[in-house]
This record gives sequence, C-alpha cells and structure tokens, in this order.
Amino acid sequence: MSAETYDFAIIGAGSVGLIAADFAVNLGARVALLERERIGGDCTWSGCVPSKSLLKVAKVAHDLRSASTFGIQSQPPVVDMVQVRKYLRSTIQQIYQGTTPEALQQKGMDIALGPVKFVDLHTLLVGAQRVTAKKILIATGAEPVLPWLPGLSEVSFSTYRQIFENDRLPASMVVIGGGPVGVEVAQAYQRLGTQVTIFAERLLPKEEPDASEILRRVLEREGLRIVPERALSVARSGNRRRVHSQQHQVECDLLFVAAGRKPALDGLNLEAAGITYSDRGIEVNSTLQTSTSTIYAAGDVLGGEQFSHLAGWQGFQAARNALLPGSNAGFTSVMPRVTFTDPEVAQVGMTSAEALAAQPDGVVSTWSIDRVDRAVCDNDRDGMIKIITTRAGTILGATIVGRRAGEAIMEIVLAMQQKLKVHDLASTIHPYPTYNSGIQLLATEMAVEHTLAGISGSMIRTASRFAR
Repeated sequence: MSAETYDFAIIGAGSVGLIAADFAVNLGARVALLERERIGGDCTWSGCVPSKSLLKVAKVAHDLRSASTFGIQSQPPVVDMVQVRKYLRSTIQQIYQGTTPEALQQKGMDIALGPVKFVDLHTLLVGAQRVTAKKILIATGAEPVLPWLPGLSEVSFSTYRQIFENDRLPASMVVIGGGPVGVEVAQAYQRLGTQVTIFAERLLPKEEPDASEILRRVLEREGLRIVPERALSVARSGNRRRVHSQQHQVECDLLFVAAGRKPALDGLNLEAAGITYSDRGIEVNSTLQTSTSTIYAAGDVLGGEQFSHLAGWQGFQAARNALLPGSNAGFTSVMPRVTFTDPEVAQVGMTSAEALAAQPDGVVSTWSIDRVDRAVCDNDRDGMIKIITTRAGTILGATIVGRRAGEAIMEIVLAMQQKLKVHDLASTIHPYPTYNSGIQLLATEMAVEHTLAGISGSMIRTASRFAR
C-alpha cells in the first residue's frame, strides 16, 4: 500500500465498505479499503450467504419428507452434515470470488488487512502501517451479543459466527432468542432432523402479531418446540447443556445463542478522532456524518436496523456525501426487511399498531394467502398479505407472509418510495397466476371500499343505476 494520502479510507470491508469503495473508485478517488478480518464481512461468511444456503438444504430435506402430499413416494432423507458444510462453504467461496483482495485491487483500490485504529482525525494505523486520508468512513459492522445468563460462560455454545461450520447433526438443540437469526436456524435444524426447542417470549417480536402467530403455528406443526419464556440460566448436564426458564428446563446437545448483535467498536480508538459514540453505536447526523465533519459512519456500527441491504445503501450514500458536493439523506422510512423462514415474513413501513397510533382513522386490510391462486397451486396455505393505508389511500406499511414474500413485498416498497396510492396498485395489470396478483386483489378491494364509501359512494351508485 502506498504511503501517499488517500482521498477516502474505509474501515471495514463488509456490505458498506465494498459498495462505498466501488462507488468512490468510479468517481476517480484514491481509495484505501481496510479490513480487520475477512473481506465480505458477516454477510458473506457468517450471515446472509451461509444461512440462506442452509435454509435451502433444509427445504430439500423437508420437501423429500412431504413429497407424498403431491403423490410422490420417496425415502426419508439421510443428512450428511460434512457435505452440508461443504455446500455452505462452496456458496460462500463463489460469492467471495468477486471481492478477493486481488479482484478489488484490479478495480483500482488499495487493500490493507489487520487491526485498525485512529491516530488522529486523518490518520489510521493498520497493524504497524500508517494510512492518511482526507475523508474516512467507519463501517466495522456488529458482533454477537452474549446475554448475561448464569452458567453460560461454563458451557460450550455457538453464535452465528460458529453455527455454519458445524459438521455434526445433533439429536437436540436449544435456541435462545426468537429473532430472525434464531428462527431461521431453528427451522433449518428441525427440518434436517434435530429436535429443536426455542426459548423466546415471542417469535419475531418486531413483526405483526398475526405474522408471528402464523410462523409459530408452522414451526410447531413441523415438530419444533417453543417455550414462550426467557431463558434464565444454563448449566452442564454431563456432556449436554440444560437451559432453565421460569417454568421449564430443556436439555440439549447443541446450544445456539441468538440474542442479537451490537456495534463492533473495540480497538478503534475513536477518541483520537473526536468521534462521539456510546455502547449503542456511533452517533451520526442525517447525512451519516459523525461529530468529526470529515469522518462518516454507516451500517450496523450505527446500532440501528441491521440489514445488509440497508448497510450497502448507506455505504453508497456516505461515499457520495463524502466525495461530492451537497448531501443525500442516509436514512429512509421505506425500509423493507425479510425473515427467510418458510413461510417468509416480509415487512415495510409501519406495522398496523404503529400506523394506527399515528393515524387513528387509518385502514388495515388483510388477505389470506390461501385466497391467492398461485399459493394454492404451490400448496402454500400459511400466510397473509396486509396493507395499511390512510383514509385517502396513501400506503403506510405492509406485511406479507408466504413462501415468496421477500420478492412480493418489493412491489409495495417501490409504490411507497414513489408515493403511489393503493388504487395505483389496483389499477396496474398483474400477470396471473403470481403471488403479486394477491396484492392487486387486496388493493382492488381496498380501492373499491374507499370509492364507494360516504356521499361520493352514494352518488356513484345512483349514477350506476341511471347508466344501466
């Protein structure tokens, strides 16, 4: 790496760093990309890529077991976790190939690997090497939260950092935590043949209660056990672990702790650059600028919503704001999220509770997934489409539960981004049969109800009678 001053130095080569560096290089900036561990971050190595690959493997096993539903007889699957781990590694490597140090250097950026810390507001140490930059972006991501549980430090357990390297299928497993990571891994292992128990007061607590209830019903039907209580302690039980709650205790061969993530700030020496932060993350303004005007931060290190797609989007905005005149907002209310269980749970904007608190006269309409013809054809009977609007039809939020919810939600995301109303969804021709045709059907129902309500509705009905 050159000793010259860079236009832009980026700390962290995950989703934020990779997109920010790529955009900065295209602007003609001299870019240094600095990474403590592995390029690609959690998403590539221990998050999105291996978890979705594991879910695919588990779905294949589940489909084999349930093939008789479709008139196909098959043998129960035999799961070889060594081969499963090999498959996960192969998907990681294929995606990683485009972001190796050699591939990134060919794009025109300099790469340095090693621990990074600030010397002053323009100077960084990467190992023993000094890097100077006019502008800096902090994108160090997050790391697993380990809850305070008596006995946890005395037993072996996995977080998302280790679970995808497992090469043995345990007979039993306990998952502590009912968030997206916990329920995805829990369903995957249950489908592979492990008896899984989740300790969580509620599954997916940030989602609509009826969405959480649909998922709970599906998981229990597949044999997964749910203890609706917080885990209070952990203890050894021979070669096993025993998890206690207020009223239950469950022994297991594998303990998976999915209690959330916290910003990764250790060792950065942020004080040397005058950056304001707390245990909750780095403080930034609306354009992702820290308390030091030449330094920006984006992604999970901010301590807010933790999604790879949000991180990448913020990486682009931060690079744009650092290197071009003017500034773009680094936050948006139109932020989709997806939990990739089967069925998937996708959400954008406000939940119904949030929307009705802000708009007491708002409209909440729900369409069961078994009224969507394509879902019926696919035997996808557990799910719903929920759209929340103002009285005037402005879309405030939506939740979709179904096997293709993550794809279907994008229609509503785009509509909200472009400030379309529910009647715009209704009046757009949708191909049939698709999952998105369910959105059109629900939107049509909502638009018709709105049109025929009140005095204007009476006038329309009267005009209809004269036109017959």
